[in-house]
Amino acid sequence: MSAFDVAVVGAGPAGSTAAYRLASAGASVLLVDRATFPRDKPCGGGVTMRAARLLPFSLYPVVEDRVTRLECRLRYGPRFERRARQPIVLMTQRRRLDHFLLEQAAAAGADVRDGVKVTDVRPDGLTVDGEEISARIVLGADGCNGTAARALDLGGDPVHGVALEANYPYDARFAGAMVIEIAVVRGGYGWIFPKGDHVNVGVGGDASEGPRLREHLARVCREHGIDPDTATETRGYRLPMRRPGSPLARGTAAVIGDAAGLVDPFSGDGMYEGFLSAQLAAEAALRVLSGHAAGLEPYEDAVARRITPLTAAGWGAKIAFERFPRTTFGLARLPVTFRALEKLLLGEIGQPGDAHGLEKGAMRLIYAVARRAGDPGRAYRAAPA
Repeated sequence: MSAFDVAVVGAGPAGSTAAYRLASAGASVLLVDRATFPRDKPCGGGVTMRAARLLPFSLYPVVEDRVTRLECRLRYGPRFERRARQPIVLMTQRRRLDHFLLEQAAAAGADVRDGVKVTDVRPDGLTVDGEEISARIVLGADGCNGTAARALDLGGDPVHGVALEANYPYDARFAGAMVIEIAVVRGGYGWIFPKGDHVNVGVGGDASEGPRLREHLARVCREHGIDPDTATETRGYRLPMRRPGSPLARGTAAVIGDAAGLVDPFSGDGMYEGFLSAQLAAEAALRVLSGHAAGLEPYEDAVARRITPLTAAGWGAKIAFERFPRTTFGLARLPVTFRALEKLLLGEIGQPGDAHGLEKGAMRLIYAVARRAGDPGRAYRAAPA
């Protein structure tokens, strides 16, 4: 029987970066995934600068565009445009990004096994292609449709959103820009993201919108002069969003990234949460391995401090745009609001509540609209981690 300090199930962004951090710190790490890399995965492929800056290495080898301009429109009507002082989002493709992160984990010393069958995941090990493997710590990172969280009885029952995206011929009009269509899908938005040789167009929102996503996607294309019939690689996917108080760690097992439901309820982005949860879980795992902690529960406490406030704010923004779209859009178009958003995307502030001066005032106004709309984020602020 093979034995490792840590076994990581799932080699997406969260799993690979956790494996990298642990292997770099001297732990023996097994990283497994049922897919064979490089493999594609449905995702808009935008990495905010705050997410990129969490990594101990540069993502530039797989960056295809750098966003400095935001174009935002409400229901195909009123619009505004803002320019950032530096790139706020890096555009890549998951096929390239995930393979790159996997290679970093392997280079750091992790034993990487892709294209394998993983079964019997438990807190002290797992079975890989029929081989019994023991591990002092097991991290579930196999995403929304994985089985590790259920096997470890972690993550609870997340709320799911849905999204549909496709690739279209490259159009220089969108170079360096991120186009967002607000309130065109209930509980979500539409987007256009520039890539190296194409543009990615997508729509996402509440699960109930699933049957209408193709119609929504075609509408976004037509409104922006993109021929819907030129679509390639059309694919849909679910977005898992953690419920308040759902368990993320118990003893020597934990879940991270999408497997933990750590996706922003408003933007649908899980890259920052994936990278940060990987870092927090790796830190907790190293304390267990060194004998300074008995279990990974401190990881869940760290999530409550570092990620849950963002989840609460995301739910607030989501419900505010859904219930009072014109009022919220009016607040969002204020230059002072964009300055706060820019600082958030750059990682200069940790959460909207950390803004100062007029920027803080703008955030408070959006929070006020969210409270008027019902504020589902309140449950996250009140729930114990």
